[in-house]
Amino acid sequence: MIRLQDKDALPMMHKLSFLLLASAALAGCGVKRGVDEPARGIVPINEPVVSRADFALDLAAPSGSIDPSEAARLDGWFRGLALGYGDVISIDGPYSMSARGDVARVAANYGLLVADGAPVTPGAIPPGAVRVVVSRTRADVPGCPNWSKASSPTYNNELMSNHGCAVNANLAAMVANPADLASGREAGVSDPATGVRAIQSYRAKKLTGEGPLKDISTKNSGGN
Repeated sequence: MIRLQDKDALPMMHKLSFLLLASAALAGCGVKRGVDEPARGIVPINEPVVSRADFALDLAAPSGSIDPSEAARLDGWFRGLALGYGDVISIDGPYSMSARGDVARVAANYGLLVADGAPVTPGAIPPGAVRVVVSRTRADVPGCPNWSKASSPTYNNELMSNHGCAVNANLAAMVANPADLASGREAGVSDPATGVRAIQSYRAKKLTGEGPLKDISTKNSGGN
């Protein structure tokens, strides 16, 4: 049982009630947040942005096929672009279906296939030619590092402006195909050979050491 023995206790209770009411009134009159302000919670402020660039090359194919000289020019163009995983190759033009096999043979040297369809590119395709298009996606986190605001104090309990820069910048740099960040992959039948390819490569790789491991035991050879 609580007894009020101090004559100042009752006025102090009135003061406490007044402070609680004032705090509640201030909490109800919060500052309205703008749409461009960082949100509360753990949602990243700085997110990866995926962009795409299309590179085009016109090749002579008067009879619907590419001669060896044009195939060599295509191969040199691929090497200049450092063609690799994640790049999408497509063919455009009236003879695209006829020349598809010739382009596919060159693309096979880089482990890539020719996709169906082609993106819209500027300029008309010359008569008797096909246009090979390489679409490349790139992911980065613009504006990082972002120290536009001080990390403290944050009276609105907001996230710091640099929140998400480290994790998302590393994700954008390490993802093999940046397009997966935007559209993902369709769920389908999994191939076990694809799943164990990384493990097989790891096991088949030669050791970096020049010989067997040496015994670095600190035990006395005499048995003491």
